[in-house]
Amino acid sequence: MVSRFPGACRLRRIGTSRGGRPIVMLSVGHGPRHVLVVARPHPDEPVGGTTAIALAEQVARGARRSPATDPAVVTWDIVLCLDPDGAALTRRIEETTAGAAPTPESYYRTAYRPVAAEQPEWAPIESRQLPESQALFQVIDGLRPFLQCSLHGVEAGGSWVQLTRGLPGLATPFQTSAAQLGIPVQHGTFDALYWENPSPGIHVLPPPHSTARLAAGSENIGASTWCAPGRYGGVTAIVEVPMWATDLTDDLSPHPDAASLLRGLSCLMRDGGRQVTAVLDKARGFLPTAQDSPLGRVLEWMAGGLYDMVAESWEPLIRQAADDPRRITTAQVSALDVVARRQPLRAAGLLLRLLETADDDAAPGLYRDLDELFTGWCGDFEKALGLRWVPVHHQVEHQTRTVMAAADAALADS
Repeated sequence: MVSRFPGACRLRRIGTSRGGRPIVMLSVGHGPRHVLVVARPHPDEPVGGTTAIALAEQVARGARRSPATDPAVVTWDIVLCLDPDGAALTRRIEETTAGAAPTPESYYRTAYRPVAAEQPEWAPIESRQLPESQALFQVIDGLRPFLQCSLHGVEAGGSWVQLTRGLPGLATPFQTSAAQLGIPVQHGTFDALYWENPSPGIHVLPPPHSTARLAAGSENIGASTWCAPGRYGGVTAIVEVPMWATDLTDDLSPHPDAASLLRGLSCLMRDGGRQVTAVLDKARGFLPTAQDSPLGRVLEWMAGGLYDMVAESWEPLIRQAADDPRRITTAQVSALDVVARRQPLRAAGLLLRLLETADDDAAPGLYRDLDELFTGWCGDFEKALGLRWVPVHHQVEHQTRTVMAAADAALADS
């Protein structure tokens, strides 16, 4: 990019990861206002890395003319990978040219997502100061962006945006883009279960005093990198796109038996977690310790109560469904269905990777037992939600359009 667009693009190192890897930022344009884009904050959400380059190229070429892409007005600063250590632990899945799309099974065998205290955006909430987090805070304080866009991706479901404050003008282009590309809009999401929801797929952070409406573990969200641009009047947009879509996320019909199904999903998640933990218990004697293994730390974190914490956070929704069966939609239930199935799958995929390389006579048998469970769960996941692969170029195009629309809306509102 720097060689293709001399003078327009600059590349600089903004920090160093815990593992000694560079954290690099690509800047396009020379305007006094700044849009900050953060790719790969979660290493198991790969689309953002591709979107980052697509955004940079479109701004450099002047492909989409708007006030926010005028290089004399706005500089686009793009962190190409916020968690390079996590990315190094995530194996690559491929789209084939023969027409065979990746499957959830291939994804969960490759994915790695660190514990919350080791996620750069989230670690400050856990009172953990990481060099990756500090590098991002320093960039925010230096640039004072009017908009920060964090590029995320969800395994399955629809697309949605989380905002740290309302952003008039974003909803229509976001929804139009999703419709044109055949990506369902997520109506209801675990990530913003009790946030403001002014428009389909748009969720706005509740006021600071409304901590009871935040997911468990996020009550101190104001300490996160998401909220840092607010010090300077800026707003953050977390842009989520799915790898596999389910049209259930766009179904606004009242679910006929939401309370019962949500209770069942809570049990499904807890039971799956217990089965993975039972295999982990048998393997602890020969697996690397959590201190020595990032994968092992995630497994111990999940086994230590994560399944129960997530399930318990759904209780207000279950009570609402019991009091008024028409209040909870099929879309809301499907969003939690994804979470209930993916939590044990994430853990099982990591444990299979550890067992695969373990040098112990018991490892192959434990691997076979867990692999049988894992394969069955993946098939159930696809079947229950009717999952279909969203081509990478559609994921990238929708995320790019949404970021561009957010930049125009934030510039007009600032």
